Amino acid sequence: MKKVVWIILFSFSMFHLEGSAQAKKWSLEDCVNYALSHNISIQQSDLDIKLAAIDKKEAFGNFLPLVNATSSHSWNIGLNQDITTGILRNQTTQFTSAGATVSVDIYKGLQNQNILRRNNLAIVASQYQLTKMKEDISLNVANAYLQVLFNMENLKVQQVQLEIDTKQNSRTEELIKAGTIPRGDLFDSKATLALDNQKIVNAENVLLISRLSLAQLLQIEDFVNFEIEETSTIKADYSILSETPGSILAVAKDIRTDLKIAEMNLAIAEKNIVIAKGAYQPTLRGFYNYSTRISYTDVPLFDTDGMIIGTQSAPGFFQQFNDNKGQSFGLQLSVPVLNGFSVRNNVERSKVNYDKSKIAFEQQKLDLERLIYTAFTDAKGALKSHESAVEALEARQESFRYSKEKFDVGLMNSFELSQSQTLLSNAQSEVLRTKYDYIFKIKILEFYFGIPIVN
Repeated sequence: MKKVVWIILFSFSMFHLEGSAQAKKWSLEDCVNYALSHNISIQQSDLDIKLAAIDKKEAFGNFLPLVNATSSHSWNIGLNQDITTGILRNQTTQFTSAGATVSVDIYKGLQNQNILRRNNLAIVASQYQLTKMKEDISLNVANAYLQVLFNMENLKVQQVQLEIDTKQNSRTEELIKAGTIPRGDLFDSKATLALDNQKIVNAENVLLISRLSLAQLLQIEDFVNFEIEETSTIKADYSILSETPGSILAVAKDIRTDLKIAEMNLAIAEKNIVIAKGAYQPTLRGFYNYSTRISYTDVPLFDTDGMIIGTQSAPGFFQQFNDNKGQSFGLQLSVPVLNGFSVRNNVERSKVNYDKSKIAFEQQKLDLERLIYTAFTDAKGALKSHESAVEALEARQESFRYSKEKFDVGLMNSFELSQSQTLLSNAQSEVLRTKYDYIFKIKILEFYFGIPIVN
């Protein structure tokens, strides 16, 4: 009995949790944070940072000595030279050899130092690239989120319009029964209802597509249960329009990631020139070698005539290890004289890449200036368009109210009233469109001014 009760309670709790998960409404902040933690491009940029950190470790390793140890064991059968005595003998012998080599760069044209500095710059550039990726994705998510909100409100407008036209259709039937208007007006009223239903279907389809686009941008597989907050409010700092494009540009030059990436690429290209020029200079390396060998064959004994009179056991392992050891150390100087112009070509190639990076940096500054002035102009224009749309809506509301009064007293037919209703619906949609377009344009300006998409 207890097991049954626990099963029932568990099933109820799972049903409750599933219902809660399905009922979740996504805010803009939820969408942005989810995109930043699940987007594949961001994950790839994060891996690029790890690769840059590995390159830095490799550059640091160039300062450390190279240490290599070797060991071998061999069997010599037949006539072979005894590596311990140098005498040719016909016998089977085993030999073990071991050695170690240590080398270190003493001077290499400062290439190691400059490679380390370049790789440090590469890490910073990779971090900037990750930041830019996050900024772009946040902006794209905000745009898609606003599009869904617009389509949701537009659907509500069409549904309200259908309710109004349904009531108007009932009113038309009453006026026809009263003989105030001709019976043909009823067909116009029904045609208006059919058109309203068509608009609702279109609005639902557009909303579905926009939700799908946002879900795909977030890489959410459970699209069916994906819903955003209908009452979500997007906070925008409208006072930013009191700034001038010049002041926004001045701030953007200090904080824009695009510009910092171009600046880092220019610094990396400059370091590549210094590294390439370092190959013109001599290199000096220090080295130390240690080696020893051991033989596992009995040593023959000879008389004065060179005849073998017996054998004696080979010395012990550690005695041979010590007796047969050898060491060498010194300096190795390498001076480049003629290398098929490879060094010069590398230097020239690095200079060309530096010039390209410099042009890209200057172009990035020009693009930033153009984008900010364009964004500021677009925001101003979006504000005026929204204000004009609001004024037009107010006028259309008054016009529709006046048309309805005329229709109720028989001074206007249903077709003319339907035209007035269509103009009112279009005006309502235009207000919504310009509203969200204005919000997005403000968000772009905030983006350039250093204000994050979400807090």
